[in-house]
This record gives sequence, C-alpha cells and structure tokens, in this order.
Amino acid sequence: MNWLVEGTMQNGRTFRPSDWVDRVSGVLAKFGADHRLRYGAVRPCYVKGKKCLLVQKTLEQDDPVAFEYVSAFVRSNGLQMHDLLAGADAKETGTDEIVEELGAVA
Repeated sequence: MNWLVEGTMQNGRTFRPSDWVDRVSGVLAKFGADHRLRYGAVRPCYVKGKKCLLVQKTLEQDDPVAFEYVSAFVRSNGLQMHDLLAGADAKETGTDEIVEELGAVA
C-alpha cells in the first residue's frame, strides 16, 4: 500500500516550485554501485499527466526520520495526499483508476 502526494494544495492552487517532486525524492534517493540514482520508498511518478510523489507505507517503520521529513513537508505546504488501496478496496473507494495509472511509473 502507498500514499500518493499531488502537487495541488488543499486550496486548489498548484504548488511551486514545479520541481518539488524531484527535490523531495532526490533527497531520499541513493546512488548505486553503477553511479546511478536509485529511488527507495519515495519516488516520483506521473498520474493523469501530473508529476506526483509515491510514498510506500513501509517508510514509516523502515525509516521514521525520512517518514517524518515527507509528512512534515506535506503538512507544512498543504499538499493533497491520497491513501492508495489495492484490489477490491480500490474499486469500492474509487482509487482503482489511480492505481492503474501508477502501473506506468518510470
């Protein structure tokens, strides 16, 4: 299960700067042995043509400091965050469309 953080604030305005997703996910990424950036539990993704932040729920237990960093960023900037459910729960709550879109995450 994951959370999806959108670049739209609770007041409906678009959050700036526009590269915030890259900045947040980049802070928590690591370089692999091949010198390429590797994302972990926090990664950029596209949903309906908009860049979003995908946060795995395991982050809360695996790295509480990183989880608090992301949570504080979301709260302090008034960003919209959705709880993504899988399977039958997603169809009942209407999030199945979002989950399908995440299948094409690069």
